[in-house]
Amino acid sequence: MSHRNDTSNCCSFKIPGQRNWQTMGSTEQTTEILLCLSPVEVANLKEGINFFRNKSTGKDYILYKSKSRLRACKNVCKHQGGLFIKDIEDLAGRSVRCTKHNWKLDVSTMKYINPPESFCQDELVVEMDENNGLLLLELNPPNPWDSEPRSPEELDFGEVQITYLTHACMDLKLGDKRMVFDPWLIGPAFARGWWLLHEPPSDWLERLCQADLIYISHLHSDHLSYPTLKKLAGRRPDIPIYVGNTERPVFWNLNQSGVQLTNINVVPFGIWQQVDKNLRFMILMDGVHPEMDTCIIVEYKGHKILNTVDCTRPNGGRLPTKVALMMSDFAGGASGFPMTFSGGKFTEEWKAQFIKTERKKLLNYKAQLVKNLQPRIYCPFAGYFVESHPSDKYIKETNTKNDPNELNNLIKKNSDVITWTPRPGATLDLGRMLKDPTDSKGIIEPPEGTKIYKDSWDFEPYLEILNAAVGDEIFLHSSWIKEYFTWAGFKDYNLVVRMIETDEDFNPFPGGYDYLVDFLDLSFPKERPQREHPYEEIRSRVDVIRHVVKNGLLWDELYIGFQTRLQRDPDIYHHLFWNHFQIKLPLTPPNWRSFLTCCEQNGPGISQECKTT
Repeated sequence: MSHRNDTSNCCSFKIPGQRNWQTMGSTEQTTEILLCLSPVEVANLKEGINFFRNKSTGKDYILYKSKSRLRACKNVCKHQGGLFIKDIEDLAGRSVRCTKHNWKLDVSTMKYINPPESFCQDELVVEMDENNGLLLLELNPPNPWDSEPRSPEELDFGEVQITYLTHACMDLKLGDKRMVFDPWLIGPAFARGWWLLHEPPSDWLERLCQADLIYISHLHSDHLSYPTLKKLAGRRPDIPIYVGNTERPVFWNLNQSGVQLTNINVVPFGIWQQVDKNLRFMILMDGVHPEMDTCIIVEYKGHKILNTVDCTRPNGGRLPTKVALMMSDFAGGASGFPMTFSGGKFTEEWKAQFIKTERKKLLNYKAQLVKNLQPRIYCPFAGYFVESHPSDKYIKETNTKNDPNELNNLIKKNSDVITWTPRPGATLDLGRMLKDPTDSKGIIEPPEGTKIYKDSWDFEPYLEILNAAVGDEIFLHSSWIKEYFTWAGFKDYNLVVRMIETDEDFNPFPGGYDYLVDFLDLSFPKERPQREHPYEEIRSRVDVIRHVVKNGLLWDELYIGFQTRLQRDPDIYHHLFWNHFQIKLPLTPPNWRSFLTCCEQNGPGISQECKTT
């Protein structure tokens, strides 16, 4: 998912306090033979789709023949790793269908056709040998964590300790160094939609201030929490923070946030970053969302800790096995789909069944992943949030999430992996657990009486920030609509969207805007055009949509934050549209000062155009 209208300068986008971390050396590319076909098998290839399995590895492949041209790919869906089968609805014989979620791939183009205009399948190299046999090759760097391998050394008790704080935030003691993952300790995420489930330890700020380095996996606000970082910056603005070199910079919005951090380091993927003689780490990209998602391997005295965070297919699905500790997300529910949708098939019964099915699929996938990777210890995290604001009661009741204990029980049934369901302030002693998993001091739980779950949230300061946008001068002029969507830069796509500003209950906001945007020519018609066109209706709470518009924020604040209600006709996911507004918006916000100056020059008055009654 490149991230601006002109992506040529994206990676060189300058942020005060941010530096690109230069590392000597690079990862060598290698060629791997995935499948060999004999001359007879090649001669018997049929026109169209051919399925093959490598019997020695059990891996599946698809080979597409069109006259003399051959194309090939792995038989793995890019969404969640499902297996493709022949699409019986495709009479032309060019597409395959995923058995998990019905995603469809046109193998003749290697482009996904459901969802339309979304991903491309990674293609394999097809080579003929001298005997007219066929080889399927994959060009890969070697597993980058295997460069300069180190043998595990025995750990002293207390030498490596991992303390869970909240959600995806872990405090790691690694010898005499301290490292923190993804600190979200106060405030909401995704505008006002997510709040912390767990009560953080009372000393969380002290822990952050004592860290030698902080890793932030990606730009989503349950990992990059500006309210948390503002507290930290008030004490240690120069604390070293490390992020991957994603296409959209993790700290793309630092200037707008007002948070004063001066030591942000952007590191390349797949290369060890040496902290001291015993400690190093490596950041890896996600195979599905390389432009924004990352994961990390931390190694201390040869013992690896793997944190896959929110990655769908971290490092393209290739991960180290038998690490000392693995942690990953598990809960599900981090999307507006299907809870915020209505009309057509989106009945309450359909939603409930869909959510139940998807959560079970995710649970089984995570259990299988752990079984395949065989870590010594596994910890489910990065899923401990709750939709606690009273206005989101429906979402809270509908958006059921996986139970970490259920996942851990499933893992234990299928493997010998030790599991840990973390509670705030609980500490795992890696040296003790590796030596004797039954050691009563291997995991120290928080003291009896410690508050585990939050029962109150300080809503008001954060809602005030959102509400401040409602009365902003920008929105006295209806021409803000054209200004904003021109700035956004999405057009030449046959989609008409109706945007409706609403109150808390998603009823039209009195005096709010209700307008159409035709993205084919980026016009703003009074009525839907006569031509055939897909249509979406997006109702958004007025405080959040205006806050997003004013500050040029990504629409994840709306969609993942459950601040919209959507209908679409036909029921098609428009990947290009949502991908643009969730990922590809410009890196700098609209120039509203210039806009207002222009409005003043054009004369006073409040335009009522496009407004509701």
